[in-house]
Amino acid sequence: MGFRVGQLLAIAWGLVVAGAQEGDFSQHQNSAPRVQQARTEKAQEVRALFAKAQVAYPARRLLLRAFKADNQLELWAGDGQGPLTLVTTYAICARSGSLGPKRMQGDGQVPEGFYVVDRFNPTSNFHLSLGVSYPNTSDRQLGRVGHLGGDIFIHGDCVTIGCIPIETEPIKALYLIALDTKLTFGSTIAVQIFPTRMTAEGLQRLHNLAQEDTELWAFWQNLVPGYTYFEEHHLPAPVVVDPKTGRYRW
Repeated sequence: MGFRVGQLLAIAWGLVVAGAQEGDFSQHQNSAPRVQQARTEKAQEVRALFAKAQVAYPARRLLLRAFKADNQLELWAGDGQGPLTLVTTYAICARSGSLGPKRMQGDGQVPEGFYVVDRFNPTSNFHLSLGVSYPNTSDRQLGRVGHLGGDIFIHGDCVTIGCIPIETEPIKALYLIALDTKLTFGSTIAVQIFPTRMTAEGLQRLHNLAQEDTELWAFWQNLVPGYTYFEEHHLPAPVVVDPKTGRYRW
């Protein structure tokens, strides 16, 4: 009996700590001047955007899909039950590096693969920023030995070394959308980054770019099932990473 009581106390304490952490996060975010500014300036615009897309706001589920060669960042949203709806597309206003994954610190590359938003920075050097969970398990397996780099963000302004900038006004709206989903539902926000749209035309272009680089071509081919699944279902594909090869498995 004592053991069970101890377990219950531990669980209760864990819930208290988790609740306190959530409260701290909410207070930290909502008290930040740039978040307050974004809410004042963009709340009505954001709700109108979701109303036009016929998606309840805040959305229970969000997905961000970036296409590097196309300079586009798509925002998809839904109720967590059915398919996602395309709400809007933001212009990526600058890009460093070339098409292909990020494999080491300092290579200037924008990552490619399947990630989540892992940080909300309301005091970013680039106004507001959403952290991308690079390096993921695949990146750690396939990247160069040593430092892989990090601090990859979707942010404001039009300067970047490996990040995804969408200018300051759009990031105000996107940050608010993502924050309200996080605060309301605690949802994980998926981020998918592709070199281009993985259509037959896009794949032909990538094949021409890869030329004799079989490793790069194999990596791009490995992204195709995740892209295709979403195109068919408008839901993120369930994905895991093979611990031996670093390849995505579907």
